[in-house]
Formats: sequence, C-alpha cells, structure tokens
Amino acid sequence: MYSLNLKGRLWKVNRPLVMGIINITPDSFYSHSRFDNPDLVLKKAEQMLAEGADILDIGAQSTRPASDLISAKEELRRLIPSIELISEKIPRVVISVDSFYAEVASRSIEAGALIVNDVSGGTIDRDMLETVSGLHVPYICMHMPGTPQTMNTLNFYGDVTNDVTGFLAQRISACRKAGIVDVIADPGFGFGKNPDQNFELLSKLDRLQVLRVPVLVGLSRKSTIYKTLGITAEESLNGTTVLNTIALLKKAAILRVHDVKEAVEAVKLVSHLIN
Repeated sequence: MYSLNLKGRLWKVNRPLVMGIINITPDSFYSHSRFDNPDLVLKKAEQMLAEGADILDIGAQSTRPASDLISAKEELRRLIPSIELISEKIPRVVISVDSFYAEVASRSIEAGALIVNDVSGGTIDRDMLETVSGLHVPYICMHMPGTPQTMNTLNFYGDVTNDVTGFLAQRISACRKAGIVDVIADPGFGFGKNPDQNFELLSKLDRLQVLRVPVLVGLSRKSTIYKTLGITAEESLNGTTVLNTIALLKKAAILRVHDVKEAVEAVKLVSHLIN
C-alpha cells in the first residue's frame, strides 16, 4: 500500500493500477491509440474509465524509436484542449501528462492533469524536476538512454537490470533533492533495449523493489511482443496480457496499456492468486 498526493488530494492505493494510453499524435506506433481532436479523446477517455482505468495517460509526442521531435508549443496545442475538456466533463478524473518538456508539464497540470510522466527521467529538460516539485504532483521517472531519436544506438549494458536500477536510483535521488515527494519508477521497456534485454529485465523486475517506490510497466503491444511472435502490433493483445501478468507477479504497481478491460481482468485474477 502506498499513497499519492494529487495536488492536495490524497489517493491511497492498495492494488495494482491500470493506466490507459491516449495519444494525440499522427504517428504513434499503434494506430488504434491515435486521436486527433478533443471530442474523440473524450469518447476514448469515457470508454477507458468505464472499463476500469484508474489513470488516463495523455501524450502528444510520439516516443517510438527515431520518431520526429515536436516542440513544446505544438505539444501544448494538441494537449490542452483535450485535458481541459476531460477535466470539465469527468470530475475527479486522474490524468497523467506524458511529456519531457517542463513547460508542457506545468501548463497541463494547470489545465487539469494530476501526474507528470517523463520518459527521460528529467534528463532532456533540466527544468523538469524543479518544475514538478513546485506543482506538488507525482512524477513518473523512466529509464531511457539518450533520446527517442538516439536510444536504439545506446542499448549497451553490463547487466541491464542492474544498470537500469542504478540509473533510476540516481534519478530518484535527484527528484528527492528537487523536492518531489511522490516518485514512480518506470524501467522503460523498449526504450533503448532490444527484445532479449526486455525479457531479461522483466524476468528480474522484482529487483526494482530496492528503489522503494511503485514500479510502472509499459509493455503494451510493443515490438518485443510482436517481433518475437512474428505478428503485428494490432495482433499483440494476447501477448501483452501474458507479459502484463508476469509483471504483476513480479510486483508491478501500475500497468500502462492500450487495452484497459483486459488489463483490469489480469489485475483481478492475479490479485486472487497472490492475496
């Protein structure tokens, strides 16, 4: 059990959470997660919440390998209308903004988001940690070598689990020094890691408990699944559920997914098994 302070609202958590992915982008790797206007985003948000999502993770910048970088200004143009609309129409919704720009994080929290999800762990925008500290919201700190444009050229590790854990420990320490109270660690499956490294990291995921923070896992429909099985991202729901189940058994606290209903079912079944 742990708690998260959502701008003064204390959220006590005693089970794994499900975070639904909504991308306001034209180029995210899974086409069914892409939306291009606030009304469609709201409809998807309502569907995910009805299926049991605890958090909605909304992003406007694709972070797939070698993706095109967009500016903070463009991210804000895409994000803010949807965050404002969802916050207005769905009271007490918990929105996470997926961005590595401090300005985007700040403006999104003002618009109604309650969590900042940064794939860079504060290494791209050096103002991010201080900004999040001042916002008084939880921060998801992820491992990624380099940037989305360079990460797949930097996937060299001595021991991938030890190296990822060491990086996260350093970044969590930096978060604490900046004044961030609630930190969530994400080992960054698929970010600068090949399939073998992802499987090794998943097999040893429970080692991340040494960080003493909740661990988020984002494996949904990623290439580790569809390349291993020789299928497509669109065909990867079953594989996603299998790996999410393993992650839960390895003490994952949050599942970040495209398919909420199936993830919620996995949480319920695994909870019966281990409780």
